[in-house]
Amino acid sequence: MISFKGAALPLTQSGLSNACSRLGVGAAEIWALVFTETDPPYGGFMADTRPQILYEQHIFHRLTGGQFAASNPDISSSHAGNYGAAGAHQYDRLSAAAALNETAALQSASWGIGQTLGEGYKMCGFASPQDMVARLIHSEDEQLLAVVQEILATHNASSLASHDWRNFARIYNGPAYARNQYDAHLASWFAKFAGGGLPDLRIRTAQIYLMYLGFEPSLIDGLWGTRSRSAMNQFQTKAGISQTDDLDDNTYEKIIAAGQLLTTGASSS
Repeated sequence: MISFKGAALPLTQSGLSNACSRLGVGAAEIWALVFTETDPPYGGFMADTRPQILYEQHIFHRLTGGQFAASNPDISSSHAGNYGAAGAHQYDRLSAAAALNETAALQSASWGIGQTLGEGYKMCGFASPQDMVARLIHSEDEQLLAVVQEILATHNASSLASHDWRNFARIYNGPAYARNQYDAHLASWFAKFAGGGLPDLRIRTAQIYLMYLGFEPSLIDGLWGTRSRSAMNQFQTKAGISQTDDLDDNTYEKIIAAGQLLTTGASSS
């Protein structure tokens, strides 16, 4: 069975800038989409380094012609829903579906920082659903690139650039977007980021690796607060270095090194 763990690299400035350039938008628009699509703590990966996903039973049902509906009604149904808890539970459902039909299962989940639906793998430039997952477990840059490809393929970049949230939501999220106020959430997040306070990628990178390492910075928001400082101080104590109030270069480098050592081991296991 395909692995769901890879390098799990955080978003880089290069990845963010590439997305902005290709879509003709600023960072505020990208962050608004990211924070609308991802569940707290707002990263493309969970603490166990697997991508955030949401498993859709109705898509699996459609792609498999309903052949598993009678034997596995909890993962194959003509009706959307029955999601259950976020996080690991979604992988329990996905893994059960993958044991029946891996290709259909991988297409039946939305993945990562932009919750890209696997069914659209061709539109996003991937050779197969397996290729898509192999790329998305590598980094948030790859996850964001998939988002960019989808937006371009659906001719939706102009709606994002002009802040036509309703039209963008209709195309990106689907015709039922208003039910969850998807357009309103986009507008709200954009107003927050356009007014200043964009996530700091250096801080955000440290937050992600601290999360992987078992510390709890709370949100992956690129803002330096008390929870992030506490997580860093716990790491510093464990690493045998002096505690600081701010994220100094020495601590940052040690966090990155420890986090990448962990993810390298996780992806090869």
